[in-house]
Amino acid sequence: MKKSEKLLIINPLTDIEIIKALASEPRMQMLSLIRKQPCNINEISNELHLPQSTVATHIEKLEEAGLLRVEAVKAKKGSQKICSPAYNSYLIKFPENELDKRNSISVEMPIGLFTDFHVSSPCGLCNAEHIIGFLDMSDSFFSPARMSAQLLWFATGYIEYKFPNNSFYDSRKIEKIEFSAEISSDTPGTNQDYPTDITLTINNVETGTWTSPGNASSEHGKYTPRWWNQKESQYGLLKSWTVTEEGSYIDGERISGITLADLHLAEHHSIKTKLSVKDSANHQGRLNIFGKGFGNYPQDLILKIYFKD
Repeated sequence: MKKSEKLLIINPLTDIEIIKALASEPRMQMLSLIRKQPCNINEISNELHLPQSTVATHIEKLEEAGLLRVEAVKAKKGSQKICSPAYNSYLIKFPENELDKRNSISVEMPIGLFTDFHVSSPCGLCNAEHIIGFLDMSDSFFSPARMSAQLLWFATGYIEYKFPNNSFYDSRKIEKIEFSAEISSDTPGTNQDYPTDITLTINNVETGTWTSPGNASSEHGKYTPRWWNQKESQYGLLKSWTVTEEGSYIDGERISGITLADLHLAEHHSIKTKLSVKDSANHQGRLNIFGKGFGNYPQDLILKIYFKD
């Protein structure tokens, strides 16, 4: 998926209204049209040869389903509605079945609940209402208010979390562990070519590095508060690191030969995870970590342990 794309994951068991909104040929034609460039109702009407009243009805349905961004702007007479897509891609995905739930344990960690850090400027934290502490001062990461953080960023350095090792007292054999986070490069303004090498370390073992291609600030993230400066990073990509008996992977692509055995999970009551931009990294474009109150995904950091059936 391109960095600028926004993906909507649709649960067919609960997102019925979204599916109904998409189940219409005229509405799909409208979404296809405004993917190319934002349009007003009159432009959509002319392009698709539909009455303006019909277009307005369809647009309202798409807006109610959260599939459109509609902005009122000044026109020669009064105002006009400019329509743009809220998402570029759609994925219909059934939720995990009961067997998956029984064979896995998941822990979600707020991004502000880190246990160790060492960060360099530019850096900072904020919650859904305001900046925490002072910008570009690493001492702000000591603030008790960090517990409410929904976005944090830094140049080089690391941020570390301790997850409970829920496999410690479980006799089942581990199949894999998975760590997921919404992350991106950080730079003022939109820059699709601003790479950052982001490394995940588990129990002091480097599992692999992913290079974030750039950042996105051309439009607000789905959950990003409106007070947040439009020129700053708005959302990231949801990345998934997994470690199995065979090796380590990012979004299913093998990145190293580090295996579960290398992590020595049975020896620790906790699982330490560290996201870092190393001083030796080839690309040091800075790192954003998004919580559930910022970005495009309503989640914090998630560590999931899968057991063999």
